[in-house]
Amino acid sequence: MGAITAALGYPLLKSSSFSAASPLNAFRSEDRGALGEADGVVPDGVTVFDDAIPAVANLDPDLIKALRQAATDAADDGVELYVNSGWRSPEYQNQLLREAVSKHGSEAEAARWVATAATSPHVSGDAVDIGHSDATAWLSDHGAEYGLCQIYKNEPWHYELRSNAIDRGCPRMYADPTQDPRMQQ
Repeated sequence: MGAITAALGYPLLKSSSFSAASPLNAFRSEDRGALGEADGVVPDGVTVFDDAIPAVANLDPDLIKALRQAATDAADDGVELYVNSGWRSPEYQNQLLREAVSKHGSEAEAARWVATAATSPHVSGDAVDIGHSDATAWLSDHGAEYGLCQIYKNEPWHYELRSNAIDRGCPRMYADPTQDPRMQQ
């Protein structure tokens, strides 16, 4: 990952809003310069049913179907599934990576939280970050019933579709993205 900063061709950005509890929750539109909703920036209060928001509309159709089925059932338990981040443009993903490098002080540490645009399942529409804590707790208990699995132990908000989880349960989680073979490019 040593050439990431050079490959991106951008200076590192300073951001004091990065939170270890949920790094992407803290980034709001005003912190992202020219990037906006069209790039996948999510305004507050977006749910899995908000088709007008590109971060939701550009998710994989099977993922969004599973999320909506889960959200409907979660609502019966008084839980709402908010989308903190979903689909992202490559430009947005690159900006998040630059900010993570700046915040964490190294590309190696940043890689524990933010993937490159070439490897991120957010860029392909195959991942969603869910909030609030009651929603992530609900998905932790019930997500496999819908094929929705937490992939990384250090990111309880990050979910991806694993259809075979409905019958077999979710696969073992990686400690963080650096252990995920998909992130090696």
